[in-house]
This record gives sequence, C-alpha cells and structure tokens, in this order.
Amino acid sequence: MHHRFRAASLLTLAVLTLTACKSSSNVKLSGAGSTFVYPVMTLWIQSFSQSHPAVQINYQSIGSGGGIQQVKAGTVDFGASDVPLADDQLSSMPPIIQIPETAGPVCITYNLGAVSGPIQLSPESLAGIYLGTIKSWHDPLIAKDNPGMSLPSQPIVVVHRAESSGTTNAFTTYLSAVSPEWQSKVGKGTNVSWPVGLGGKGSEGVTGQLRQSPGAIGYVELTYAQQNHLPVARIKNLAGNFIEPTLQSTTAAIDGFTTQLRQDPRQPIVNPPATATDAYPIATLSFLIIPKDGPDKAKRSALKSFFQYIITDGQALAGSLNYAPLPEDLKQFNQQQLNQMTAAGQPIQ
Repeated sequence: MHHRFRAASLLTLAVLTLTACKSSSNVKLSGAGSTFVYPVMTLWIQSFSQSHPAVQINYQSIGSGGGIQQVKAGTVDFGASDVPLADDQLSSMPPIIQIPETAGPVCITYNLGAVSGPIQLSPESLAGIYLGTIKSWHDPLIAKDNPGMSLPSQPIVVVHRAESSGTTNAFTTYLSAVSPEWQSKVGKGTNVSWPVGLGGKGSEGVTGQLRQSPGAIGYVELTYAQQNHLPVARIKNLAGNFIEPTLQSTTAAIDGFTTQLRQDPRQPIVNPPATATDAYPIATLSFLIIPKDGPDKAKRSALKSFFQYIITDGQALAGSLNYAPLPEDLKQFNQQQLNQMTAAGQPIQ
C-alpha cells in the first residue's frame, strides 16, 4: 500500500512538473496597429509559429494610430504603423525602437462594373475627386486620362478611412505633394477633415463600402483589392507614365529615394522623382514600433526572434502578397536597431 501511494505521488508530481514546464515554455505575444500590413503580418505569424510552436502571437488590425496608442499605454508587446513617429512624438513615448518591416502600394480601387479596366488617373484627377470638384466618371479630366475608353456618366462615390490610419497618411501625403489646393485646404495626416465621402473602418471597411456602392472609389493595400476582386487604377507618375501598383513598381519607388532613406528611414516614398520612370507614385513603408526594454526575458527573447525573422526570411515571403522587400541598407539599419533591444535592462542573447 505504501509503495502504491508513493508511486501515485511520484506520478502526480511528474505530471505537475511537466505541466509547469509546458506552461512556462509557452510565450504569448500581442501586437496591434496597421491594417495595411495585416495580410503579410498574418502570413509571417503563421510561418514563424511553424518553427516556434511555443510562441503564440496575436495581432489586432486596428489601424496605425491605435497601434501606437497601445504601445504607449503598454497594453501590447509591439505595434505596427505605416506612419513613423516623428521626433516630437518620440519624446512623449516610452523608449522605443522603430524599424521598417516592408513596403507596399496604396491602391486606388473602384466599382465600375460596366468599364473594362484598368482606368488611368492623373494626380489632377485624383486630387479633384477627393476634393469633391470632380463629381462624375464622365468628367473631362478623367476622359483625358483615358483616351478611347467609354466612361459612364455615373456619380463618383468617394470612400475613405474613418479612423486614424497610416494608409490615409500615405495617401494624403501624396495628395499634398501633387496638389497645392489639397495641401492648403486639407493637408496630410493619419486622420484629416475629408471634403467629401463615406468613411469605412479599416481597409476591410473601405473594401466593404466599395463593393456595395456602384461608382465608388477608394484606397486600400493591394491584397485587399485582390482578395475582393476589385480593379486597381494606373496612376500617372512624375515621369508621365501611368503605372500599375505592383511589387516591382513599389521597389522602383523605394529605389527613387535611396539617398534619403540612408539618412532617415522615415522618408516618405510617395511621388518619386521623374528619374524613377517605372515607380508607382503612392507607396509607403510600414514600421514596427517596439518597446526598447521589458521585464519578461522569455517574451523579449521571443519578440526579438520574431522581428529577426521578419527582416530576414520573412522578406521573401512578403513578396508572395506583393509587398516589396526591404533594400540591403534598411536591413542593416534594422539589425543595428534590434541589437539594442533589452530585457530587464540586459542585452538579449
């Protein structure tokens, strides 16, 4: 009887020890922010989890502004934003590291069932549509952009993001660069006072509004347009070419700002110079917003491993969803920044 009790006790102890080891080895990480990178972030998490099954990562697609606020409040382990924090914003944050993770085009998509696309839009036409001065698809400016195309005399339904958004920042930064009227009346930012239009929450909300609104136009990341079978417009760049949003044309936009990005990776990549003849003019880098230090060594080590994966092997995977890989200069910058991550004030091994 004594031996049976001892054996049972040892078995119970072994189970408890195994359970404790298992629970302590599992690490749960949370992130929030950009809807723009949500498709590729989901892919990165799935791929990373296959080789790191003990690490569980949850990412909430709530918009860049929300992600920054949650990092500031300390309610997530990392954020993602398509608009990097400026120096004055950094001063109000806990010590953070921000590194570019990928780049992609901001696509102009539309709901014109009767038109066999793709349509072409000049900066003047696009700014006029969002200013509310161009109200119909049959407007002479749009007709000039699309010679020989039969455009409907259909009202344009403008759709934009409803919340603080890095995609909005990229789009309005572009409009401010190409239209003095837009710059003076509206300006750029993650959340602006839109002259016209319907708001949709997240890129998901914008695509939802587009699908149910004939004549609508909106801006989203390329994957959202593709997944919802929406056409994308070709946009005229400074070289005078109408360019389709692709991985290659986004890479060309990055290449157009090589010198500036070496000096500061926060450089916007909209409206590249005319020498970048094949560059798509509305693209953005997206950034990881990472607390520099944290108390939990297991969490911090797992975080660093995940980010290390994103800036190396994850770059090739991003291309499968038409996100542009980072150039070598930015990868080296990222590595230097990640090496500054600490756990309880100590370097992460």
